[in-house]
Amino acid sequence: MKFSTRNLVIVLVLFVLFLTVTGAFFTVNETKQSIVLQFGEPRKVITEPGLQFKIPFIQDAVFLESRMLNLDPMPEEMILSDQKRIIVDSFARYTIIDPLKFFQTVRNEATFSDRFGRILNAAVRGVIAQYPLTALLSEERTEIMSSIQKQVKLNEINYGVSIIDIRIGRTDLTEQVSNNVFQRMRSEREKEANLLRAQGEELSKEIRASADRQKTVIIADAERISSILRGEGDAQKNKILGDAYSLDEEFFDFLRTMQACKETFGDTEMSMVIVPGQVCEKFFGEIEINN
Repeated sequence: MKFSTRNLVIVLVLFVLFLTVTGAFFTVNETKQSIVLQFGEPRKVITEPGLQFKIPFIQDAVFLESRMLNLDPMPEEMILSDQKRIIVDSFARYTIIDPLKFFQTVRNEATFSDRFGRILNAAVRGVIAQYPLTALLSEERTEIMSSIQKQVKLNEINYGVSIIDIRIGRTDLTEQVSNNVFQRMRSEREKEANLLRAQGEELSKEIRASADRQKTVIIADAERISSILRGEGDAQKNKILGDAYSLDEEFFDFLRTMQACKETFGDTEMSMVIVPGQVCEKFFGEIEINN
């Protein structure tokens, strides 16, 4: 029974020693910095990485980032000098250079983001209110960002941070302004389209009129050449017919009579009745009429 009690005491002592040792040492890695608190009050600031010591059960350690951090407050609606309303989404990059000041002021990064985010938005609002919308889209943007950064950096010492960079990530027009801009752009494009359409119609009429003039000239030339060629052909035909007629006048008269009859009656099965005394009797002879 005594042996069992001794073992229990040894186990309890070892357990207490384990808790003491494990609670007395902590590690600060390369990306962190630490503040040792005693009953909630800062006692020591540790910025170097390595194994550190604190009093168990009395002291505690809190850790803060030593790397660059992002501050991204909620976008806000702001008014420009030309009375246009835009939604600005700004952000900043910072590092904690004074852990004690930072802890005493805001305790943690979440509180800092909320509080300093309002300071950032206020600085952005105050600066861009002096410029029109076109300035944000021009080379003046660099000057605007420089002015904002100067105003924000005036507050960094109060929080133990260093503001590395500030940017406006996005600027959007409000829905009402967007609709007005869209309608104005649409009207301008419709006006430009109507102007181009009118110019195209005018050019189309000019091209069509020019084509009609060329068509008239080409047809007139073609008809003139056709008339000349037709006249030359008729003259050549008459010459050939004259030459043929002079070779055999009787046959030529018969041929012309047959052609005249063909042109008169055509390719039909009609019977032709020749009345005595007509010219055709010259070629068909006297026709006897039987009663």
